[in-house]
Amino acid sequence: MSLLQLLGEGDAVTRVVAVLLLAMSVASWVVILWKAWLLRRASRDVGRSTAAFWQAPSIGDARQQVGAFDREALILPLIAATQAEAPGSLAAAGDRSQQLTRRLRDALHLVLDKLQFGQVLLATVGSTAPFVGLLGTVWGIYHALTGIAAAGQITIDKVAGPVGEALIMTAAGLAVAIPAVLGYNVFGRAIGRIEADLEGFARDLRELLTQPAAPAGH
Repeated sequence: MSLLQLLGEGDAVTRVVAVLLLAMSVASWVVILWKAWLLRRASRDVGRSTAAFWQAPSIGDARQQVGAFDREALILPLIAATQAEAPGSLAAAGDRSQQLTRRLRDALHLVLDKLQFGQVLLATVGSTAPFVGLLGTVWGIYHALTGIAAAGQITIDKVAGPVGEALIMTAAGLAVAIPAVLGYNVFGRAIGRIEADLEGFARDLRELLTQPAAPAGH
């Protein structure tokens, strides 16, 4: 018996558990496929964008050149953060180096939030799906044994069938959880590498714009 058969033939609790596992599986696979596509593009674009930036003669030219490579807008927000705040506000007060650090930090957080999106879902599915499946198994075994006891005859063949069907819920929970856990771990490492590259670029960009100007020759 499959999960879909349990969905059609089970009682209300079994159906709720089956629907929940099915929804968790669909959601996690959508996130897995989307993040695999996103992170593959992002890891390639960050390297190309930073290389294009450092080859540009100025910040303005760099913004135009990076725009051709930065399809996920991971580098462009950091470059945009180098623009000075409008005068007359608290954001424009203080040392220029501090202003730049704050703007780069805020831009970096927004970029990293984009990369981290979906990780919470994968972690939640990976940690809860086995317990949801176990709940369905426990309820299914209880329901099956209650029905067998009501029939008045308890034999191995009558117990093995319903109990085996109930155990499908445990297997379904593991089948939902394992891809989510693997995806979370693989994507976490990929995000860590991209995050390190972005933090390094933000640090280099800050040092570039805050270093003292070279004295003019005489």
